[in-house]
Amino acid sequence: MKLRNLKQRRRIPLPSPKNIRVIISGGGTGGHIFPAIAIANALKAIDPTIELLFVGAEGKMEMEKVPAAGFAIEGLPIAGIKRELSLSNLSFPMKLMLSLSKAGSIIKKFRPDVAVGVGGYASGPLLFSANRQQIPSLIQEQNSFPGITNKILSRKAKKICVAYEGMERFFPKDKIIFTGNPVREDIRMIDGNKNDAAMFFQLDSHRETILVVGGSQGARSINHAILAGLSKIAESGVQLIWQTGKSFLPEAKMEIEKLNITSIRAFDFISRMDLAYAMADIVVARAGASTVSELCIVKKPSILVPLPTAAEDHQTKNCMSLVDRDAAILVADKDTQQKLINEALLLINNSDLRKQLAANIAPLARPHAANEIAQQVLSLIKRK
Repeated sequence: MKLRNLKQRRRIPLPSPKNIRVIISGGGTGGHIFPAIAIANALKAIDPTIELLFVGAEGKMEMEKVPAAGFAIEGLPIAGIKRELSLSNLSFPMKLMLSLSKAGSIIKKFRPDVAVGVGGYASGPLLFSANRQQIPSLIQEQNSFPGITNKILSRKAKKICVAYEGMERFFPKDKIIFTGNPVREDIRMIDGNKNDAAMFFQLDSHRETILVVGGSQGARSINHAILAGLSKIAESGVQLIWQTGKSFLPEAKMEIEKLNITSIRAFDFISRMDLAYAMADIVVARAGASTVSELCIVKKPSILVPLPTAAEDHQTKNCMSLVDRDAAILVADKDTQQKLINEALLLINNSDLRKQLAANIAPLARPHAANEIAQQVLSLIKRK
């Protein structure tokens, strides 16, 4: 029965001529998916009758996370091009053509009033097809350095919502609206939840806690640095909540059990990030745009490890937007084995520095970004 319900929610809903219809495309990682869901929830809060359809990439995590959030989704067979030589790149032209064809069919059937792209593989074919059918489009660019797809799509987009200053270097200035990045509603309301968080993670609410998140799929360099320093963390008396990603979890759990450490909790994916942030005294993370935006909202002292292979090194640019304001600490990916554990323990034991970082990051928050973007989406709708 559960599987049948999931399939039903993925079907293209038959549109009502009376209701506003919005299509949201993108995904691939939590950094794209959760902002998209936040925008959808903001649209529903403004007008509960709005009809929403997501379009993602087949086999990617949005095909699971979006239905779990209560929204319908359609998948495209699109995939990215690998930077290294790979036989899978040979299939890219065919997958692109199939995705463009399917995107066009989805738009004709759903008949959206506006299309929103949040980044990720599916965003390109869907917005390209929407533009061809004269559907107004809005781009939500999360990073400080946009990818080539959004640069191309920006020529036809009506509005571009951004999270960083200076984006006129990449997009037409008259289309840019500075909104910040949308974050999940529950993350905006973590104050006073530490006792609930301690119960959820089965940890001590009175002991300092480090939260490590390497993105929704984990981070190899961060994981190996944490693994090598587990004994040091345990001996310090500090607790650890660790999102490892699916592939690294067995190795992490094996080492935790071998060392018989009871103050460390490892997960492939943390579903209750609101409670994880509520429990954390400091955060160690990649510097994806959504993570940076969430850290500003929750006002947590942070050590950021930018992914060096991110397109145009945009994670380092995201990170520097905080570091330049003394609002976070940077550890280079290549230095994680030598520096990460020591930096984390130094920070968690330095209450003055923690207070300084928290005070400096707080003014950078944009807590109402999802609502602002939703209002911009609705402003593009012209109905007869």
